[in-house]
Amino acid sequence: VDWILFDKTGTLTKGEFRVIEVLGFGKDEKEIIQIAASLEAKSEHVIGKSIISKLHEEGQKLLEVKNFRAIAGQGVTGEVVGSKASVGTAKLMQDNGVAIKPEQISRISSLEQSGATVIYVGSDSALIGAIALADTIKPESRQVISELKSLGKQVAMITGDNEAVAKYVADELEIDKVFSRVLPEDKVNKVRELQKGGFKVMMVGDGVNDAPALTQSEVGVAIGAGTDVAVASSEIVLVKSNPMDIVKLIKLSQATMSKMKQNLVWAVGYNALAIPVAAGVFFSWGFILRPEWGAIAMTLSSIIVVINALLLKRVKLG
Repeated sequence: VDWILFDKTGTLTKGEFRVIEVLGFGKDEKEIIQIAASLEAKSEHVIGKSIISKLHEEGQKLLEVKNFRAIAGQGVTGEVVGSKASVGTAKLMQDNGVAIKPEQISRISSLEQSGATVIYVGSDSALIGAIALADTIKPESRQVISELKSLGKQVAMITGDNEAVAKYVADELEIDKVFSRVLPEDKVNKVRELQKGGFKVMMVGDGVNDAPALTQSEVGVAIGAGTDVAVASSEIVLVKSNPMDIVKLIKLSQATMSKMKQNLVWAVGYNALAIPVAAGVFFSWGFILRPEWGAIAMTLSSIIVVINALLLKRVKLG
């Protein structure tokens, strides 16, 4: 494997979002949370659950939603209190005719540059607010990237987040290549993009939208706490949600290949010598291998191979 491609959320980060700031553009912050949570209540996205938790913390109730629609990788729309509401990415706002003013962009950009994921909230044709959420990088992720590089691997990250958020995480972890603003259906194309260079790719993910990319890669690795679809699409499943196990996995595979080569060399060399002896090549010199000694020698060869394989237990993985 040449490239290790990580999905960001839930793999390198904890995937536990929390609302850290709400920007209101002509609307009360609580009203923005209420509108956003009412729409997100009908979706299953982890970010939506965080916004709903914020609503409950404030002691508010969900509003009635009509004509709900979820757009993969972009957000959700629907009618709330007689207005067409949109909650999601900047592209979703653009597609639904929601105007974003320069001063609003400036305030939102400052949040994104600090590593926050920003969700836009639109009502009819106006942007009424933005919700900033933070996801925490797993403490072990930095060590994982560092050790993978020491093993000669190149590391890439794929995410649906914007460039600013993706760059913040990539800079923190010193990742070689970043794919940002990637829609769920495009993840598999990013794997193919890496493979076009003649490279072999290991994909690490945990979500439903990671399944095609996990299948396309030479080695698909699903985080144990991931969805059933991701697990079913992978060659390897990590029991824990610790990315450090990726390093252990590579070290174990390298050790296994080394043992296989050692056993192959031993078996070929041993038999190349033993078979001529058993066939009587040395008879003219007065040496004959008795059948019982031949059987013992053959058994000894197998025992040595097994013992060498069992030494894998002594390999230090971390």
